[in-house]
Amino acid sequence: MESIAIHGRGLTATSLPYIKKITSIIDQRGLNVFVSETLKKDLPEIFDHYGSFRHADEIKNCMAILSLGGDGTLLDTLTLVGVLQLPILGINLGRLGFLATISKEQVEQALICFFNGDFEIEKRSLVQVVGSDDLLIEKNYALNEFAILRKDTSSMIVVKSYLNGEFLNTYWADGLMVATPTGSTGYSLSCGGPVLMPNTSNLVITPVSPHNLNVRPLVIPDNAKLKFEVETRDLSFLISLDSRSHSIDNQIHSFEIQKADFFANLVKIKGDTFIDTLRTKLTWGLDKRNYF
Repeated sequence: MESIAIHGRGLTATSLPYIKKITSIIDQRGLNVFVSETLKKDLPEIFDHYGSFRHADEIKNCMAILSLGGDGTLLDTLTLVGVLQLPILGINLGRLGFLATISKEQVEQALICFFNGDFEIEKRSLVQVVGSDDLLIEKNYALNEFAILRKDTSSMIVVKSYLNGEFLNTYWADGLMVATPTGSTGYSLSCGGPVLMPNTSNLVITPVSPHNLNVRPLVIPDNAKLKFEVETRDLSFLISLDSRSHSIDNQIHSFEIQKADFFANLVKIKGDTFIDTLRTKLTWGLDKRNYF
Protein backbone atom coordinates (compact mmCIF):
# COMPACT_ATOMS: atom_id res chain seq x y z
CA MET A 1 0.00 0.00 0.00
CA GLU A 2 1.30 3.43 -0.92
CA SER A 3 1.89 5.93 1.86
CA ILE A 4 1.74 9.70 2.22
CA ALA A 5 2.79 12.01 5.06
CA ILE A 6 1.15 15.22 6.33
CA HIS A 7 2.56 18.08 8.39
CA GLY A 8 1.04 21.38 9.46
CA ARG A 9 1.14 23.96 12.22
CA GLY A 10 -0.79 26.98 13.46
CA LEU A 11 -3.96 25.94 11.65
CA THR A 12 -7.13 27.84 12.51
CA ALA A 13 -10.77 26.82 12.59
CA THR A 14 -11.33 28.42 9.18
CA SER A 15 -8.99 25.80 7.69
CA LEU A 16 -10.92 22.79 9.01
CA PRO A 17 -13.29 22.38 6.00
CA TYR A 18 -10.31 22.30 3.64
CA ILE A 19 -8.38 19.88 5.84
CA LYS A 20 -11.39 17.56 5.92
CA LYS A 21 -11.58 17.78 2.14
CA ILE A 22 -7.90 16.80 1.91
CA THR A 23 -8.26 13.80 4.21
CA SER A 24 -11.42 12.72 2.39
CA ILE A 25 -9.59 12.65 -0.95
CA ILE A 26 -6.67 10.77 0.57
CA ASP A 27 -8.98 8.22 2.22
CA GLN A 28 -10.71 7.60 -1.11
CA ARG A 29 -7.33 6.63 -2.52
CA GLY A 30 -6.85 4.04 0.23
CA LEU A 31 -3.44 5.41 1.20
CA ASN A 32 -1.52 4.69 4.37
CA VAL A 33 -1.26 8.08 6.13
CA PHE A 34 1.38 9.33 8.58
CA VAL A 35 0.80 12.63 10.38
CA SER A 36 3.46 14.61 12.24
CA GLU A 37 3.11 14.38 16.00
CA THR A 38 2.67 18.15 16.33
CA LEU A 39 -0.20 18.26 13.83
CA LYS A 40 -1.86 15.21 15.33
CA LYS A 41 -1.68 16.83 18.76
CA ASP A 42 -3.21 20.07 17.45
CA LEU A 43 -6.12 18.40 15.61
CA PRO A 44 -6.76 14.97 17.17
CA GLU A 45 -10.40 15.02 16.06
CA ILE A 46 -9.25 14.83 12.43
CA PHE A 47 -5.95 12.94 12.52
CA ASP A 48 -6.21 10.64 15.54
CA HIS A 49 -6.98 7.51 13.47
CA TYR A 50 -3.84 7.93 11.32
CA GLY A 51 -0.32 6.84 12.14
CA SER A 52 2.16 9.44 13.39
CA PHE A 53 5.82 10.24 12.84
CA ARG A 54 8.51 12.28 14.53
CA HIS A 55 11.64 11.54 12.50
CA ALA A 56 12.34 11.52 8.78
CA ASP A 57 13.31 7.84 8.72
CA GLU A 58 9.73 6.96 9.65
CA ILE A 59 8.38 8.42 6.39
CA LYS A 60 11.24 7.64 4.01
CA ASN A 61 9.03 5.32 1.92
CA CYS A 62 6.21 7.84 1.48
CA MET A 63 5.42 9.11 -2.01
CA ALA A 64 5.31 12.72 -0.74
CA ILE A 65 4.55 14.91 2.24
CA LEU A 66 1.74 17.48 2.30
CA SER A 67 2.57 20.79 3.97
CA LEU A 68 -0.60 22.39 5.35
CA GLY A 69 -0.12 26.06 6.22
CA GLY A 70 1.94 28.91 4.84
CA ASP A 71 5.54 29.30 3.74
CA GLY A 72 6.78 28.99 7.31
CA THR A 73 5.12 25.60 7.56
CA LEU A 74 6.74 24.48 4.33
CA LEU A 75 10.16 25.48 5.68
CA ASP A 76 9.34 23.53 8.83
CA THR A 77 8.33 20.57 6.67
CA LEU A 78 11.69 20.74 4.93
CA THR A 79 13.49 20.37 8.26
CA LEU A 80 11.45 17.19 8.85
CA VAL A 81 12.31 15.81 5.41
CA GLY A 82 15.98 16.80 5.44
CA VAL A 83 18.31 14.92 3.13
CA LEU A 84 15.59 12.41 2.17
CA GLN A 85 14.54 14.86 -0.56
CA LEU A 86 10.94 13.67 -0.21
CA PRO A 87 8.61 15.60 -2.58
CA ILE A 88 6.77 18.39 -0.73
CA LEU A 89 3.31 19.54 -1.84
CA GLY A 90 2.64 22.95 -0.29
CA ILE A 91 -1.03 23.74 0.34
CA ASN A 92 -1.51 27.35 1.39
CA LEU A 93 -3.78 27.55 4.41
CA GLY A 94 -1.84 30.60 5.58
CA ARG A 95 -1.26 34.00 4.02
CA LEU A 96 1.18 34.98 1.26
CA GLY A 97 2.25 31.61 -0.08
CA PHE A 98 5.36 31.97 -2.26
CA LEU A 99 6.36 28.36 -1.58
CA ALA A 100 2.99 26.88 -0.62
CA THR A 101 1.29 28.06 -3.78
CA ILE A 102 -1.82 25.86 -3.89
CA SER A 103 -4.71 27.94 -2.58
CA LYS A 104 -7.61 26.62 -0.50
CA GLU A 105 -9.90 26.82 -3.48
CA GLN A 106 -7.50 24.74 -5.61
CA VAL A 107 -7.03 21.92 -3.10
CA GLU A 108 -9.34 19.33 -4.66
CA GLN A 109 -8.18 19.84 -8.24
CA ALA A 110 -4.51 19.98 -7.19
CA LEU A 111 -4.72 16.68 -5.31
CA ILE A 112 -6.49 15.02 -8.25
CA CYS A 113 -3.69 16.21 -10.54
CA PHE A 114 -1.06 14.99 -8.10
CA PHE A 115 -2.50 11.52 -7.69
CA ASN A 116 -2.93 11.25 -11.46
CA GLY A 117 0.74 12.10 -11.94
CA ASP A 118 0.00 15.43 -13.62
CA PHE A 119 2.74 17.41 -11.88
CA GLU A 120 6.42 18.30 -12.00
CA ILE A 121 9.15 18.30 -9.39
CA GLU A 122 11.07 21.55 -8.98
CA LYS A 123 14.50 21.03 -7.50
CA ARG A 124 15.26 24.02 -5.28
CA SER A 125 18.85 24.56 -4.12
CA LEU A 126 19.78 25.11 -0.49
CA VAL A 127 22.67 26.74 1.34
CA GLN A 128 24.59 24.93 4.02
CA VAL A 129 26.95 25.82 6.87
CA VAL A 130 30.01 23.58 6.60
CA GLY A 131 32.62 22.84 9.22
CA SER A 132 30.19 23.80 11.98
CA ASP A 133 31.12 21.20 14.60
CA ASP A 134 31.65 23.90 17.25
CA LEU A 135 28.16 25.29 16.61
CA LEU A 136 26.32 22.04 17.38
CA ILE A 137 23.68 22.85 14.74
CA GLU A 138 21.85 19.72 13.67
CA LYS A 139 19.86 21.23 10.77
CA ASN A 140 22.68 23.19 9.13
CA TYR A 141 20.89 23.96 5.85
CA ALA A 142 18.37 26.53 4.60
CA LEU A 143 16.04 26.81 1.63
CA ASN A 144 15.73 30.62 1.81
CA GLU A 145 18.83 32.10 3.39
CA PHE A 146 21.66 31.95 5.88
CA ALA A 147 21.97 35.19 7.84
CA ILE A 148 24.29 36.74 10.40
CA LEU A 149 22.50 39.32 12.54
CA ARG A 150 23.23 41.61 15.48
CA LYS A 151 21.57 40.80 18.78
CA ASP A 152 20.22 42.86 21.70
CA THR A 153 21.98 46.06 20.72
CA SER A 154 21.90 48.97 18.31
CA SER A 155 25.59 48.55 17.48
CA MET A 156 26.53 47.30 14.03
CA ILE A 157 28.44 44.12 13.46
CA VAL A 158 31.45 43.83 11.16
CA VAL A 159 31.58 40.91 8.75
CA LYS A 160 34.70 40.22 6.70
CA SER A 161 33.77 38.18 3.65
CA TYR A 162 35.84 35.96 1.37
CA LEU A 163 34.79 34.54 -1.98
CA ASN A 164 36.66 31.40 -3.09
CA GLY A 165 39.47 32.35 -0.71
CA GLU A 166 39.80 35.91 -2.00
CA PHE A 167 38.90 38.85 0.23
CA LEU A 168 35.66 40.38 -1.02
CA ASN A 169 34.52 43.10 1.37
CA THR A 170 34.09 44.12 4.98
CA TYR A 171 30.43 44.75 5.72
CA TRP A 172 29.54 47.24 8.46
CA ALA A 173 25.84 46.53 8.89
CA ASP A 174 23.04 45.15 11.03
CA GLY A 175 23.69 41.84 9.34
CA LEU A 176 24.52 39.92 6.20
CA MET A 177 22.76 37.08 4.42
CA VAL A 178 23.33 34.57 1.66
CA ALA A 179 20.06 33.89 -0.15
CA THR A 180 19.16 31.16 -2.62
CA PRO A 181 17.00 31.84 -5.70
CA THR A 182 14.05 30.62 -3.61
CA GLY A 183 14.99 33.04 -0.81
CA SER A 184 15.43 35.94 -3.21
CA THR A 185 11.71 36.75 -2.82
CA GLY A 186 11.92 36.76 0.99
CA TYR A 187 14.17 38.53 3.49
CA SER A 188 16.70 39.37 0.80
CA LEU A 189 14.07 41.14 -1.31
CA SER A 190 12.99 43.26 1.67
CA CYS A 191 16.64 44.34 2.05
CA GLY A 192 16.89 45.45 -1.57
CA GLY A 193 18.09 42.23 -3.17
CA PRO A 194 17.13 41.12 -6.70
CA VAL A 195 14.54 38.50 -7.59
CA LEU A 196 16.12 35.38 -9.09
CA MET A 197 14.31 32.75 -11.12
CA PRO A 198 14.20 29.47 -9.16
CA ASN A 199 16.19 27.47 -11.73
CA THR A 200 19.16 29.85 -11.87
CA SER A 201 22.50 28.64 -10.52
CA ASN A 202 23.20 31.63 -8.30
CA LEU A 203 23.27 32.91 -4.74
CA VAL A 204 22.83 36.49 -3.50
CA ILE A 205 24.95 38.15 -0.82
CA THR A 206 22.68 40.82 0.68
CA PRO A 207 23.66 43.22 3.48
CA VAL A 208 21.09 44.19 6.10
CA SER A 209 21.01 47.99 6.63
CA PRO A 210 24.64 48.56 5.58
CA HIS A 211 26.48 51.62 6.93
CA ASN A 212 27.93 52.35 3.49
CA LEU A 213 25.19 53.10 0.98
CA ASN A 214 27.36 52.07 -1.96
CA VAL A 215 27.43 48.49 -0.70
CA ARG A 216 24.83 46.60 -2.71
CA PRO A 217 23.61 42.99 -3.03
CA LEU A 218 25.92 40.81 -5.10
CA VAL A 219 24.88 37.86 -7.29
CA ILE A 220 27.46 35.05 -7.33
CA PRO A 221 27.63 31.52 -8.83
CA ASP A 222 26.17 28.90 -6.51
CA ASN A 223 29.34 26.80 -6.73
CA ALA A 224 31.28 29.53 -4.90
CA LYS A 225 32.77 28.95 -1.46
CA LEU A 226 32.08 31.70 1.05
CA LYS A 227 33.74 32.48 4.35
CA PHE A 228 32.62 35.09 6.87
CA GLU A 229 34.48 36.39 9.90
CA VAL A 230 32.34 38.28 12.43
CA GLU A 231 33.42 41.04 14.80
CA THR A 232 31.03 42.45 17.40
CA ARG A 233 31.24 44.37 20.66
CA ASP A 234 28.58 42.15 22.18
CA LEU A 235 29.00 38.80 23.86
CA SER A 236 26.93 37.10 21.18
CA PHE A 237 25.18 37.51 17.85
CA LEU A 238 22.64 35.54 15.85
CA ILE A 239 22.85 33.26 12.87
CA SER A 240 19.64 32.27 11.16
CA LEU A 241 18.87 29.37 8.83
CA ASP A 242 15.47 30.21 7.40
CA SER A 243 13.32 30.71 10.51
CA ARG A 244 15.68 28.85 12.86
CA SER A 245 17.84 31.26 14.87
CA HIS A 246 20.84 30.37 17.01
CA SER A 247 22.66 32.59 19.49
CA ILE A 248 26.40 32.36 18.87
CA ASP A 249 29.17 33.18 21.33
CA ASN A 250 31.37 35.84 19.76
CA GLN A 251 34.40 33.61 20.33
CA ILE A 252 33.05 31.54 17.43
CA HIS A 253 33.31 34.00 14.60
CA SER A 254 34.10 32.15 11.37
CA PHE A 255 31.54 30.53 9.06
CA GLU A 256 31.90 28.74 5.74
CA ILE A 257 28.86 28.69 3.47
CA GLN A 258 28.23 26.78 0.27
CA LYS A 259 25.45 25.23 -1.77
CA ALA A 260 24.13 22.07 -0.15
CA ASP A 261 24.67 18.73 -1.87
CA PHE A 262 20.95 17.91 -1.84
CA PHE A 263 17.76 19.67 -2.95
CA ALA A 264 14.28 20.53 -1.76
CA ASN A 265 11.89 18.80 -4.14
CA LEU A 266 8.75 20.93 -4.48
CA VAL A 267 5.70 19.50 -6.23
CA LYS A 268 4.35 21.88 -8.87
CA ILE A 269 0.92 21.25 -10.35
CA LYS A 270 0.41 22.01 -14.05
CA GLY A 271 -0.28 25.71 -14.56
CA ASP A 272 1.40 26.70 -11.30
CA THR A 273 4.39 28.78 -12.45
CA PHE A 274 6.82 31.09 -10.69
CA ILE A 275 5.98 33.95 -13.04
CA ASP A 276 2.31 33.62 -12.18
CA THR A 277 3.27 33.60 -8.49
CA LEU A 278 5.22 36.83 -8.95
CA ARG A 279 2.25 38.53 -10.55
CA THR A 280 -0.28 37.38 -7.97
CA LYS A 281 1.78 37.58 -4.78
CA LEU A 282 3.69 40.78 -5.57
CA THR A 283 0.70 42.31 -7.39
CA TRP A 284 2.77 42.95 -10.49
CA GLY A 285 0.72 44.47 -13.26
CA LEU A 286 -1.83 46.10 -10.95
CA ASP A 287 -1.44 49.44 -12.65
CA LYS A 288 -4.35 51.29 -14.23
CA ARG A 289 -2.27 51.82 -17.36
CA ASN A 290 -2.52 48.05 -18.00
CA TYR A 291 -6.31 48.20 -18.29
CA PHE A 292 -8.46 49.98 -20.86
